[in-house]
Amino acid sequence: MKQFDAIIIGAGPAGMMATIRAAERKRKVLLIERNDTPGKKLLISGKGRCNLTNSCDIEDFLKKFSESRNFLRNSFAKFFNADLMSFFENAHLKLKTERDGRVFPESDRSGDILNVLKLKLKTKNIKVLLGERVREIIIKNKKIKGVLTYSRKHFLTTHIAITTGALSYPGTGSMGEGYRIAEKLGHEIIPLKPALSPILIKERFTRDWQGIGLKNVHLTLFAGGKKIDERFGEMLFTHFGLSGPIILDISASAYDALQLKNEVTITINFEPALDYKKLNARLLREFKASPRKSIKNIFKNILPQGIIRRFLEYCSINGNKSTSQITTEERERLIKGLFGLRLTVKGVMPIKDGIVTRGGVNTKEINPKTMESRLVKGLFFAGEVIDIDAGTGGYNMQAAFSTGWVCGDNI
Repeated sequence: MKQFDAIIIGAGPAGMMATIRAAERKRKVLLIERNDTPGKKLLISGKGRCNLTNSCDIEDFLKKFSESRNFLRNSFAKFFNADLMSFFENAHLKLKTERDGRVFPESDRSGDILNVLKLKLKTKNIKVLLGERVREIIIKNKKIKGVLTYSRKHFLTTHIAITTGALSYPGTGSMGEGYRIAEKLGHEIIPLKPALSPILIKERFTRDWQGIGLKNVHLTLFAGGKKIDERFGEMLFTHFGLSGPIILDISASAYDALQLKNEVTITINFEPALDYKKLNARLLREFKASPRKSIKNIFKNILPQGIIRRFLEYCSINGNKSTSQITTEERERLIKGLFGLRLTVKGVMPIKDGIVTRGGVNTKEINPKTMESRLVKGLFFAGEVIDIDAGTGGYNMQAAFSTGWVCGDNI
């Protein structure tokens, strides 16, 4: 039985950062990972580009989180976006900042982020054990004593961090083991729900729009006829419904509304920069300039080609009709459709298909200044296993690295 100053369970962003920081403090650390390689989920994050963080200030950053925002304030005060960027840039990895403050490696390869972390794990103070799962944490007289693995290996320590991630993308190793261990040690697990998940739509005609992306559109989410959420930005039509950044951000609200048995709908405003008067004037101008052209050809200047036929059917307009034949009533229907194409939400993709998981270890049971359990001395948490989640844009990744750093600074 080997003795370590600290044992970290889970080699995702939080676990690797906690391990690296603890080793910098001369702690002898064991990092245990169930996969045969660390950072498996990190590799697919940001569509393989790894949206590392966001460059916005701390107040705007915190607004992107749900009820966990106050819990994270201490972690961000100690290790925030500029610190994280310096961490990688000092390792000679060039970064870039794109629209909305999203930060990526200049190479657009998440593997470059992982390589920096893996290189930093190769120090004399760190032992990495891959392909191993922790069966239980050993506690005697209310004190941490060590861990027992499923292969019957026993390691001794007085400090343990659970950084196992959540339930999203189980193929990457996120199997919820951290919840099981934490619950066994007396921690409350806030109910787990999908977050940043694609949305299923009832209307079948949107399947013809599969693969078509829209930019600068405005979405409004309704539950029982009342507006409950809205977003502006990019979205994508899929074979099952809707995806893309603003859909993922609105999915939590849709899921909660569906759980209350509400009828949930989404309206898409294709022309949010225009008001009724300007859009009406634009259509009249287009019609007057080309009176003999069919309405479907005129709409090539307004909507993506692949959307036009089904959109005109939605508005009950014959696409072959010339613009000179379009009545005032038909023009009103076109305007209504452009400002608010309405779709019915059938469901939200399950946790396993979401980017992050809502719920997890109750933040009230964790000291936000150290990430140590308030229930078990010597037990720490970091990353998505905690009940913390945010929208898209690099916020969740930063939270994992920040809580991991604080954990490693105290373990």
